[in-house]
Amino acid sequence: MERTIKIFNEGRAGRLLLLIFSLILLDPDLYAQTPAFRAGASTANITPPLGSGLVGNFGVPPPANFVHDELHARTLVLDDGTTKLVFVVVDNVGIIREVFDAAKQLIFAETNIPTAHILISADHTHSASSASGVGEIRGGWSAGRPLDDYQRFLVRRIADGVRIALSNLEPAHIGWGAGNVPQHLFNRRWKMKSPVINPFGGKDLVQMNPGIKNPDLVEPAGGTDPQVSFISVQSLKGRPIGLLANYSLHYVGGVPKDHISADYFAVFADRIQELIKADRLDPPFVGIMSNGTSGDVNNINVGGPAENHEPYAKMRIVANDLANEVLRVYKTIQYKDWVPLRAAQSELNLKVRKPTPEMIAYAQKVLAKPETETPVHRLEKTYAERTIQMDGWPQNIDVLIQTFRIGDLGVAAIPFEVFTEIGLEIKARSPFKSSFTIELANGSYGYLPTPEQHQLGGYETWLGTNKVETLASEKIVSEILKLFNQVKQ
Repeated sequence: MERTIKIFNEGRAGRLLLLIFSLILLDPDLYAQTPAFRAGASTANITPPLGSGLVGNFGVPPPANFVHDELHARTLVLDDGTTKLVFVVVDNVGIIREVFDAAKQLIFAETNIPTAHILISADHTHSASSASGVGEIRGGWSAGRPLDDYQRFLVRRIADGVRIALSNLEPAHIGWGAGNVPQHLFNRRWKMKSPVINPFGGKDLVQMNPGIKNPDLVEPAGGTDPQVSFISVQSLKGRPIGLLANYSLHYVGGVPKDHISADYFAVFADRIQELIKADRLDPPFVGIMSNGTSGDVNNINVGGPAENHEPYAKMRIVANDLANEVLRVYKTIQYKDWVPLRAAQSELNLKVRKPTPEMIAYAQKVLAKPETETPVHRLEKTYAERTIQMDGWPQNIDVLIQTFRIGDLGVAAIPFEVFTEIGLEIKARSPFKSSFTIELANGSYGYLPTPEQHQLGGYETWLGTNKVETLASEKIVSEILKLFNQVKQ
C-alpha cells in the first residue's frame, strides 16, 4: 500500500514538473526575473564667459556683464534593464540641430546609448548667449558649417552631463502626474478691430503683444494649456533623485539686459528641490523644467491691469506657483517599480518658405532707405535682412520628430516653438493615458503655427520667424501620432 502511494506521488510530482517546464518553454518571460528599473540625474554648468552677446531680443546682442544664476544642461536618465532613455534640457533660447547632433554622436561614442534614445531640448531662456552662431550666421542655413567655440563647449558639457547621470544610476521607483496652473498663461496673439501693418508692407488681422488695455482689442487668437506635467524618480528608500516638469509658458523675463539667467526654469528647479526636501549632493537631486508648447503664450495679461515688478520678481512668482502645484500632486503619486521604456524617431521632410521675387525686391528697397526716412514698421529692416537670408535656405529640410514611451506616458519632441493648440491636439489624440510635448527639441527652426493661424498673420507667421510650409503643423502632428502608436505597441 505504502509503495503504491509513493509511486502515485512521484508520478504526480513528475507531471507537475513537466507542466512547469512546458510553460517555461512556451513563455520563458513568465518566470523570468523582472529587470531592475534605475534612474540617475545630473547638472553640467554651461555658463558662457562674460562679454558674450545675450540673444533673445531684437537688435545687437548686449554683452553679458553679470551672472545672476549659472546656466546648466540638466539630465535625467531612465533605464528599464534593456532600454535607456536620456532627457537633457539646456538653458538656451534655441539651439540648432547641428549642435544637438554632435552632442548625441559624442554621447553614443562614449556610452553606446543610441541617438534615437537621446532627447535634447532648449528651455528658451532669453538671457543666454547664442548656440546658433553669431552675427549674420545666426538665423542662416547652418548645415555643414563648423561649430564655434561655445557650440563645441556645449557639445562637450552635454555629453559630460549624460556620463555623470549614468554614473549616478541606481535602483529607482518612477511615477508621474499633472496639475494645473492657469493664472500665468495668456495667449499673446490678439485679433484686432482694424488690420495692423507688418514689416513686409502688408497688413495682419492679429498682433502679438498689442499693449495692455489697447482699445482695438477684440479677442485672443488662441488658447492656453494650464497643465504642468512631471515625471518623478526616487530611490528604493524614497530619496528624490530627479523631477522633470513640462509647462507651456514661453519665458517670463524681467531680467536686466546684460544679465545671464535661466529664467523661471532655473527658479523652479531650485524651488522644487527645496519643497520636497531633497539633497543637492551625494548624489544630487536634479529638478528640471522643460518648455511645453508655448509659441503663442506668455505671462502678460493684456486685459490689464499693468504690473510692475522688480527684476526677477515675476519669475519667482511663476516658479513658486508651479512648484507648489507640482508638490500638491507629487504627494499623491503612486510609484511603480518598473515600466517599459521605448523610443522612436523619424526624419520628416518639409518645404521651406522661400521669398518671392517681389518680397526680395521690397526687402532690397527697405535696406536702401536712408536712416532719416521714417520706417513703415519699426522692424522692417530686420525682416528685410531675414527675407534675403531665407533666400539662402534649401527648398526642403529634414526635421527630427521623436517620441518616448514611459509606461502609460507618452512624450513628444518637436524642433519648433510650437503653438499651444498643437500641443493640446497631440494630448487629445494620443494613444497614451497621459502625454506632453517638449518644444525646441533636437533643433530650432522658428515658430510652428497652424494653417489657420497663418491666415491671420502676426509676428509668429512672418517669413524669417516662421521658416517652413504652412501645413507643417498638420504633418508633424500626424507623424507624432504614428510614432506614438509605434512605441505603444
